[in-house]
Amino acid sequence: MTYRRLEPAETYDIARKPPPTGETARLMALGAVAGPILFTVAWLVLGFLSPGFTIFGTRIAPYSPVSAGISGLGLGPTAPFMNAAFVLSGVLMAVGVVGTFHRIPELGTAARWCCIMLLGLVPLGSVMDGIFTLESFLPHFVGAGLGFGSPVLSFLITGLLLYRIPPWRRFANWLIVGSPLTLALVVLYFATFSPTAEGAKTGVAGLTERILIIEVLAWFVALGWLAFRGHPRASAAGEES
Repeated sequence: MTYRRLEPAETYDIARKPPPTGETARLMALGAVAGPILFTVAWLVLGFLSPGFTIFGTRIAPYSPVSAGISGLGLGPTAPFMNAAFVLSGVLMAVGVVGTFHRIPELGTAARWCCIMLLGLVPLGSVMDGIFTLESFLPHFVGAGLGFGSPVLSFLITGLLLYRIPPWRRFANWLIVGSPLTLALVVLYFATFSPTAEGAKTGVAGLTERILIIEVLAWFVALGWLAFRGHPRASAAGEES
């Protein structure tokens, strides 16, 4: 067996190569796509099928997606299906977040886990809302806050961390913009929300909530899909060549 001594230039090239990312992480990233799709399909379909629900002794019928929140589908005949969707979509998103950031080797360990923990608050909130229904108001409200409130901070911090990586810089810019956009939609939602059973019968809180949730989940879909495709790195390689 013969050995060839590496020249300094070759040694440098090997040292700067990022560690390989596995196929497992690539497939896991799809959870960030599948989870939001499952959740959205669930509330769309169940919203049409729900005859209404009863909360704190008050009957809300018929169910209106315009005035009633998604959590109302977690009560009544649609409860087993909607609550299962809350939990399963949360688990899929959590898996997707972990897989996504293991597909970005340029991130340091601390930065990677910072992003995972921050963005993981959304799937955690989804699981909480599937376990604690609207009648368990406090834990359900905490879960909802994590689900659509935490991205105001997590999108900003994740965007700033990804901005340091040239192939991800364009997406990072948009994700940073997503932070104030989410904040504006949160303010709009709470401006239309009435925390009473009667509030589910009137107003447009159901509509503003759906707009907010679609916006939040869209960022997860984009993030997971880009990580799955490896698109940012491919684009950067093309620009450099």
